[in-house]
Amino acid sequence: MRHKSRQYWSPMIGFVTLCAGMAIVSGCGGGGGTSGFSSERLPDRLPTIDLPSLPSSESAVATAPATTYAAGRASSCPQVVAWPNEKLRTVYQRGHDGDANFIVYRGEITKLSRECQLTGGRVLVKYGYAGRVLLGPKGHAGSYSLPVSVKATDAYKAQIARDRMTVRVTVPGDQTVGYFSMVRQISLPVRPGTRLEDYKVFVALK
Repeated sequence: MRHKSRQYWSPMIGFVTLCAGMAIVSGCGGGGGTSGFSSERLPDRLPTIDLPSLPSSESAVATAPATTYAAGRASSCPQVVAWPNEKLRTVYQRGHDGDANFIVYRGEITKLSRECQLTGGRVLVKYGYAGRVLLGPKGHAGSYSLPVSVKATDAYKAQIARDRMTVRVTVPGDQTVGYFSMVRQISLPVRPGTRLEDYKVFVALK
């Protein structure tokens, strides 16, 4: 066994752009309610966003005036969110769940981005996510798979789309970390009298 435990959970240094040093490999699961999603390479010009705590939008939606959106690039956009307990996934050696000494690897979403465009009463949201896989004490170099679940909700918090995919990440033989990135897009209907920022796309490692 390699003795690199001091490197397992150290923060990544130099992760400046969403695409730098990342391998992009995707798989898309089928099933109902997945229409509107597609995959492509991650462009460099997608803006990086923070993950602020999200206040309730119910009062804003209830009082929002009727809104007419012009076609073209949108000045506001649905939020893309990975909640703290859903942007991490830890895999343990069988029979040792919860024991840090038996962690095989930990997957983590570290960056999110999005841009959107309005056309014909719908908003096309292009969103990107990127992250890493860190080896644990029982991990080794090789290929790992992370399940990713995505759902979109409207301004009234009703689910309007969902998707599932698998991201495969390679950890090189001389490293304890591997990187991944993905871009997806989804077309959502926009209800009259609602705000684009009250629509949300949730990304989770599960």
